Amino acid sequence: MMSLPIVAVVGRPNVGKSTLFNKLIGQRLSIVDDTPGVTRDRIYAQCDWAGRSFMLVDTGGIEPESDEVIPVQMRRQAEIAISTADVTVLVTDITCGVTATDQEVAQMLLKAGKPIVLCVNKCDKVGEPPMEFYEFYNLGLGEPFAVSSVHGHGTGDLLDEIVSKFGETDAPEEDDDSIKVAFIGKPNAGKSSIINRICGEERTIVSDIAGTTRDATDSEYVNEQGKFVLIDTAGIRRKSKILDSIEKYSVLRAYMAVDRADVAVVVIDALVGFTEQDSKVAGYAHEKGKACVIAVNKWDALEKDTNTMNEFRKKLADDLSFMSYAPIVFISAKTGQRIDKLFEMIKYCAEQNAIRIPTGRLNEVLAYATERVQPPSDKGRRLKIYYMTQIGTKPPTFVSFVNRAELYHFSYQRYIENQIRETFGLDGTPIVFKIRERSRDDTK
Repeated sequence: MMSLPIVAVVGRPNVGKSTLFNKLIGQRLSIVDDTPGVTRDRIYAQCDWAGRSFMLVDTGGIEPESDEVIPVQMRRQAEIAISTADVTVLVTDITCGVTATDQEVAQMLLKAGKPIVLCVNKCDKVGEPPMEFYEFYNLGLGEPFAVSSVHGHGTGDLLDEIVSKFGETDAPEEDDDSIKVAFIGKPNAGKSSIINRICGEERTIVSDIAGTTRDATDSEYVNEQGKFVLIDTAGIRRKSKILDSIEKYSVLRAYMAVDRADVAVVVIDALVGFTEQDSKVAGYAHEKGKACVIAVNKWDALEKDTNTMNEFRKKLADDLSFMSYAPIVFISAKTGQRIDKLFEMIKYCAEQNAIRIPTGRLNEVLAYATERVQPPSDKGRRLKIYYMTQIGTKPPTFVSFVNRAELYHFSYQRYIENQIRETFGLDGTPIVFKIRERSRDDTK
């Protein structure tokens, strides 16, 4: 799967960008206030329209002539959003007409050379737009779209135009047999160094300065295990630490890299040990249902005794208890130690993430498990699991048909999951369970 196209919503302050952003994504994600400059950081969310998906980025207002610190930072953020977006939506305000700032922003956009959609906001009355609407043609950005971000008028036409600008940018890649691997983790854990060791050349800039890798970069690699696409990502930090707007954008790219990967390799610095941020990074990959491998890097630089590896493994098992399925590999990008083992695990976990189990075999395991440990009961009613079937892969997703969903407690689901894992493996991949309650008519 390719990265989603990125659509940046830009314009001068207080024209209704955040209100439009919220209307398009269908939720109140961005702060809305009448005070100019409230949206200081770019905010992003996935948007779906007419069978196409894209990432919508809200930006702070652009004030080209301002030298105040906050407006300057906001302009810089918006410039980054524009330069990295596939389509830019310029939002203007019908009640103000075309302003000098609108004209300057339009010139910025034209210089960027990206597709532009012109939105004239606050056209709140239904019907023909007022005469003032037509002066927006003077911006030289093509046909303007009359929109009311408050009421939603015109947003359908606006979205149609946005999607039409994508061309084939979000068409799915041809189905190939390469495994896409995203190397993720906090800054300076050695992700770029691992890829350089694998590829045998300086594919990505390596530096001790955290956050050197600003974007996700891909490298193709072939070995005896098969074909791989290695995705190096910017380190993901806690939001409180993300002061630089470029880095904010890098975080978005890193998350999107996970979205299009088959396997996420969570890189942990052996010298620093496990951190809360490692948990958040791993948690994102887990929530997205990706096959996961934990790579403990810089193992060569750690002073060790005979118990060091086992102790480190036990500590990680506690810290990453929510993804106990993920194998741990101790590696060194510097010496190449266990890089071959890492690839074996990547390939194996990708296969496990895509595994399909026949319904007959699945229900044999279910029958054995329920016979061994009785399903829970409450007030004389016992849980009955009629049957289970797999309805999806990447990650393996199972649905259980039961008599009473509320009786299927989490602890018993975990027991059934463990029985399935013991029988079929499913190492390195999360499992999703869905519950369907059969009606009384069905159970007669």
